[in-house]
Amino acid sequence: MLSPSRPGLVAAGVIFLLLLAGDALFGRAYQSALVIVPLALLPAFFSGQKQLFLSDPLYPSDLLFGRQIMELLPVMVAAKPFTAIAITAATLATISIVVYLFVVSWKRFPRLNGMSKLGRLVVALPIIGAFLSLMDATSYSYLRDRLNIVPMMWDQQENYRHNGFLLAFAFNAPMANVSAPEGYGSDAIADIPADRVPASFFSGRHADVIMVMSESLWDPTRLSNIGFSPDPMPTIRASQSGNVFSPEFGGMTANVEFEALTGFSNAFLPYGSIPYQQYVRRPLPSLATFFESKGYTSKAFHPFQSWFWNRANVYKALGFDSFDSEETMPAMEKRGIFASDEALTREIMRVGDDTAEPFFFFAVTLQGHGPYEANRYASNTVELDEAVLSSESRNTLATYAQGVREADKSLKTLMEWAKKRRRETIIVLFGDHLPPLGTVYPESGYMPDQVATRRAPLDVMKREHETPLVVWSSKRGVQKDIGSVSPAQLPSLVVKLAGYRHPYYTGVLGRAQERFTVFDRHLLVERNGRTQADWAVNGTTLDPSIRDLRLLQHDMMFGSQFGMERFFPEMTDRLTPES
Repeated sequence: MLSPSRPGLVAAGVIFLLLLAGDALFGRAYQSALVIVPLALLPAFFSGQKQLFLSDPLYPSDLLFGRQIMELLPVMVAAKPFTAIAITAATLATISIVVYLFVVSWKRFPRLNGMSKLGRLVVALPIIGAFLSLMDATSYSYLRDRLNIVPMMWDQQENYRHNGFLLAFAFNAPMANVSAPEGYGSDAIADIPADRVPASFFSGRHADVIMVMSESLWDPTRLSNIGFSPDPMPTIRASQSGNVFSPEFGGMTANVEFEALTGFSNAFLPYGSIPYQQYVRRPLPSLATFFESKGYTSKAFHPFQSWFWNRANVYKALGFDSFDSEETMPAMEKRGIFASDEALTREIMRVGDDTAEPFFFFAVTLQGHGPYEANRYASNTVELDEAVLSSESRNTLATYAQGVREADKSLKTLMEWAKKRRRETIIVLFGDHLPPLGTVYPESGYMPDQVATRRAPLDVMKREHETPLVVWSSKRGVQKDIGSVSPAQLPSLVVKLAGYRHPYYTGVLGRAQERFTVFDRHLLVERNGRTQADWAVNGTTLDPSIRDLRLLQHDMMFGSQFGMERFFPEMTDRLTPES
């Protein structure tokens, strides 16, 4: 039932106008409904399905990675074959019905004469044009307000709930146009303070650095009413430095990766955006460019296809010397359709042994990717002690726990190899987000829904967004008591541990890190535990350290790069990457 406080009638009116204009273009009455109605309903259906697994609705930017979804279809089919068959059959039936109706309508629906077509266009197009002028979410509109259309870009779930799929989707369409922060300009960048001690004063230790972003790595023993025997992650537990406070849940790995490599934050970008797909269009600073400036060689590893998440182009823009993907790596042992963590680890060690100069390696694993089909492993060696899960949920969790155990063993292998090397080796391992375990969460009582919330008190957000973090050195051991930190803070930790200083990573980012542990678009967490909810939209004055981060990030990603020479001197000689 349509609510008078929500703009459902407005959306219905817009569809009616589109139908009028469509009929004029097709030349027959009612025929446009066979095109426009499916185009309106199917994305809304897909949005609902996405919310079941990733907590976010469908955004316009999601249309950019349809190819990724197609590549993952085999594992989705393996996890739920009967559901896949039913969906395929329903899709084919729907297409057949639409084609049949279109052919029949061409013969039977009334043909429109010239005046009828013109009349429809004269009525529909001006109103549609006027309506589109209301869809700028950054400006106030009296008429839009009277129609109960309320853009809530800071809370997309509420945005979609209140405005409905079509209007909310339209509000998000211009997200590629990123506005400059208030006050941005050369003077604002010049006013950002630099470190008192020059970065060149710190020569570093030339330690090798290996960062491993482990796909969906999480501690399943947090499910307190389920027992695991043996402990699936003893090495990680013994070496854990803290937690990563992930900005994502169940997917969107590339957004976490973007933060961990650049020290920039998704909190300063439009809600629902994907920097790897939309915004990395010029050379950007990263840990790769930093370590290269210190004489290191840099390499990225990911045992999947190089186009996935646009990584081939992004890694060039971020300054990596090379990228080893599925196309260039040796054939690897698989778990299901995904390369095993053990095989990837051995490849990292092999390349490390063959590299004479200091190196910075960044690896993204694949084995832990969901969904977690029952027969991925020949045998599950982690026993579950529980009485609350359905058979399907138990199988999902058993498969996931086995994957965690193998990821843990791979870390142990990497650490034992590093201990035998003459040069110090720093290893940083973290999970990108919680796994998409589906009904495991509500059945176990861990979360009320299958997906995490985006806005909640700190204890709830930590419960639903924290993943393990290991920061370890072969010469200095485990770096303890790091706490719960955003992925964007990892570059500061890595650069400091390697014995270096940098105007941005240990300067501007380091100052923000001294004050805040988490930069989330809905929540700032101070080091003393106090929180600032909805800090980006509540009108309060930004803390200077957060303001400076935001200004520099915009300057380097979208602006005139006024601060490049001062804060990213290693970038001044870089060339534009191939597009």
